[in-house]
Amino acid sequence: MPLLSVADSLPWVPRRVLVAGTSGSGKTTLTAALAEVLELPRVELDALHHGPGWEPRPTFADEVAAFTAQPRWVTEWQYSEKLGDLLSGSVDTVVWLDHPRRLVMWQVIRRTVRRRWRREQLWNGNTEGPLRTVFTDPEHVIRWAWRTHRKPGVRVAAVLEQRGEHVAVVRLRGRAQVRRWLRRLREGSLLG
Repeated sequence: MPLLSVADSLPWVPRRVLVAGTSGSGKTTLTAALAEVLELPRVELDALHHGPGWEPRPTFADEVAAFTAQPRWVTEWQYSEKLGDLLSGSVDTVVWLDHPRRLVMWQVIRRTVRRRWRREQLWNGNTEGPLRTVFTDPEHVIRWAWRTHRKPGVRVAAVLEQRGEHVAVVRLRGRAQVRRWLRRLREGSLLG
């Protein structure tokens, strides 16, 4: 199946959906919107992965396996190094947030600063660390977003090669395309 754009109709009603993109691209926001519009169960993988003190939870992979065993769901496509093809092996639709690097960096920096400034509680009581750690921690989310900007495209290409006829991939570039695509989905004009 060819890569779909914001203008293309979906070949089927999505039942198992992954939202691909690097940190800060808007995956969580879009999965929440898709869960609402398509009435799909949703789980935030970060909430399953991060335990107190940012320690990985030992039940992570088992909980993701239980979630993806359901007939319908939507979630973010991440943690491939820990989950292998658990997510991509059963997906029928991928929405790829292939935003320009400058947009992703603006979004992840703004989000990180806001979370730290407000001391927002994230998953299991965790909060963003001091902003200065962007200079000392190679795994800091801002540095991670910069370094992994192209990785989602590699994963998308691999799933198209392996499961091309069984998965629809929609590539969205920029906020305007995301808004337009969601509007069309809400109106029902994408499901043609």
